[in-house]
Amino acid sequence: MAHSDVVSRLSDAFTPLASDRAAGPSLAMAPSSALSRICDDAAASERCDYFIVRDGIEYAGTNLMVDLIGASGIEDRDLIDATLRRCAAAAGATLLHLHLHRFTPNGGVSGVAVLAESHISFHSWPERSYAAVDIFMCGGADPHRAIPVLKLAFQPQRIEIVEHLRGRGV
Repeated sequence: MAHSDVVSRLSDAFTPLASDRAAGPSLAMAPSSALSRICDDAAASERCDYFIVRDGIEYAGTNLMVDLIGASGIEDRDLIDATLRRCAAAAGATLLHLHLHRFTPNGGVSGVAVLAESHISFHSWPERSYAAVDIFMCGGADPHRAIPVLKLAFQPQRIEIVEHLRGRGV
């Protein structure tokens, strides 16, 4: 399948997200079990730090370290750009800026999507069919929702995910 076809499939698969995102980030996009407190009423709290509580643990946010092994399209800047945008939308995050840099001669791409809720970084080694993706989000955004987007776009033979809860005990 051509990578332009994958970009088209990404657009088709996530079109409803565009209308959902028109009104800005929504707590409805985050799983209710993941959040027991969100500071969306400034009068209710003088200090709104967007820490969350899940399963009795309070922390700043969830950091997913994702290895895409046997991946394709990881040298295609347009595909990577579209995918990072879709990852942010799927997670319920607010994209502030996206920057990608292509390396020569191997064609690897490194970049970051800066989010109001933190970031998604992307680094690829096409000569090894490998990409490393770091997804860190706080507040109501759910980085786990970006995983199906990555799978659809890059069709990895294997995916490994490590989750770290940042800011525990702070």
